[in-house]
Amino acid sequence: MIGKMLGNRYEILEKLGGGGMAIVYKGRDTFLNRYVTIKILRPEFTSDEDFIKRFKREALAVASLSHPNIVNIHDVGQEDNIHYLVMEYVQGDNLKNIIRKNGVLTPEHAVRIAVQVCEALEHAHENNIVHRDVKPHNILITDGGRAKLADFGIALEATASTITRTDTIMGSVHYLSPEQARGEIPTAQSDIYAVGILLYEMFTGKQPYSGDSPIAVAIKHIQETPQPVDEVNHDVPAELAAVVMRAMEKKPGDRYKSAGEMARYLELALEDTGQATMVIPVNEVVAKAESGAANKKTDVKTPRKTGGSTRRFWVWATVVLLAGLLAGGLYGLYNFMNVEPFNVPDVVGKTKEQADEELSALGLTPRFIEEYDKEEKGIVIRQSIGPEDAEVKPPREVILTISKGPEMYEVPDLYNVTDYEAEYRLNEAGLKLARPPAEIYHDQVAKGNVVLQSPDSGEQVPKGTEVQITISKGPEPIIKKVPDLIRNTLDEARSILAALNLVLNEDDIKQEFASGFLKGQITGQTPAPGTEVEEGTKVSVVVNNGPGLVERTAKVKISDEIPNDGDSHLVEIIVEDAQGSTVQYANSHKAGDKINENITYLGSGVVKVYIDKELIWEENLK
Repeated sequence: MIGKMLGNRYEILEKLGGGGMAIVYKGRDTFLNRYVTIKILRPEFTSDEDFIKRFKREALAVASLSHPNIVNIHDVGQEDNIHYLVMEYVQGDNLKNIIRKNGVLTPEHAVRIAVQVCEALEHAHENNIVHRDVKPHNILITDGGRAKLADFGIALEATASTITRTDTIMGSVHYLSPEQARGEIPTAQSDIYAVGILLYEMFTGKQPYSGDSPIAVAIKHIQETPQPVDEVNHDVPAELAAVVMRAMEKKPGDRYKSAGEMARYLELALEDTGQATMVIPVNEVVAKAESGAANKKTDVKTPRKTGGSTRRFWVWATVVLLAGLLAGGLYGLYNFMNVEPFNVPDVVGKTKEQADEELSALGLTPRFIEEYDKEEKGIVIRQSIGPEDAEVKPPREVILTISKGPEMYEVPDLYNVTDYEAEYRLNEAGLKLARPPAEIYHDQVAKGNVVLQSPDSGEQVPKGTEVQITISKGPEPIIKKVPDLIRNTLDEARSILAALNLVLNEDDIKQEFASGFLKGQITGQTPAPGTEVEEGTKVSVVVNNGPGLVERTAKVKISDEIPNDGDSHLVEIIVEDAQGSTVQYANSHKAGDKINENITYLGSGVVKVYIDKELIWEENLK
């Protein structure tokens, strides 16, 4: 497909990815000279009217929407057997990849994305469109940080009173609402539930429900309550955790009334957690401290007559303490001012303990964060300040990123699925499909489906690992030799081939004139006689369409050839011509009998005389 021009306008540049229904490419609009995203329906679905309707539904759904947080559709078209959508090209990455790279997102980052998704859904819901497949794969984050909701491929008009295929669960199972899992018609609250799952994953780095199969996950959506977000990640404030858990309520009526309402609650919860930096005046701190000291109760009883001296004692103690603190601060400031700045040493590649010891010995303050990396667990992979940066003085903080080791993913089961489905499942799991796949014959797995995989399903492997698959070529074929069809008619050829489980190629029967053949006789064939082929192979033929051969006559005389032994002998005259071999005379004779017999033949041939089945003589007929 690379380099192909669609609609005489859209040039396909490179493949971006794909799902179970379509393949996505980066393209260029040659009219407006801008990049676009082109989604093309997979070839195996172009004859499936249901898939084509779903594909076109995306265009109709998004065409009615106009919002900065929704990926716009520019065009829709069909060329030959290719169905395609042309959409806005988003420079960035999808949210699923961002979560995989970061593990978890900060509350501020997660809320900012979720609020934008809610605003996009609010606009869609106001236009009676329910997305039904909100998941991080369908949320694109631009390089500028804007979230854009994409893939309305299974969107549904909220006003529809019926839904086709109600026995089929639509949408990705990990983000499926309980009502969708039960096969009920989804509503705006179904999308809100998915945003709750989305927030849960952004806050914790994992989905709330997992299982051995899609059905097992769907049942958990209906029956189980996930572990609260703030118990999985203690850095998530309780106020935000409460918003997430309400969005994930089992009953739609217990969730937020609208996506817009959920967005406002998220913003309020973030404000209530005090995430913003606060500047508190020094005099306010002192006043509160003095107020607290004055109100503090004590069980020690002090005689009245010593009250004045006690107050003087605390005044002097305070003065001495402040003087000491001031002196210490001045001493520290003096030492800081007299320390020569230096470059932070390179600790990348060292263990966390080694880096901590080296930087602490210089008076620096190491702070550690962790992330998945191909480097061994516990090794420093980045530092915020290095030897190439400006010089620093103690106690400057240096942030060290420590490897958590490769992020491990479970290999999905690919047995007996198509290679397209295998690639989709692997992409969902953060893995890749190795190309090209191997092929073997297999009696029990249909042609084109996966027979073997390596690594095996269930194994834990690093993110991005390539999984090699072996595809079935179907049952091993039975080999037959192509028979000689020359001089046979088409009907005769069909019968001969059928007896060998071969087929006459009805779409490739050529008509040509050939001398020496009857009209309608086969004069040539492909494959040639004796060629070894698989059962079911089609054989093409050439048939004579000329006027045929002229019938001629000849006289055969027999006299002295019959043995003179007193016995009767069988005399036969056989003619071989374009029609084949035919017996034109057969009778018993004794010595001395005279035989004058007229024979007929087509074109040319050979006449043979037999006595008692023994060839006596032959002659060419012209």
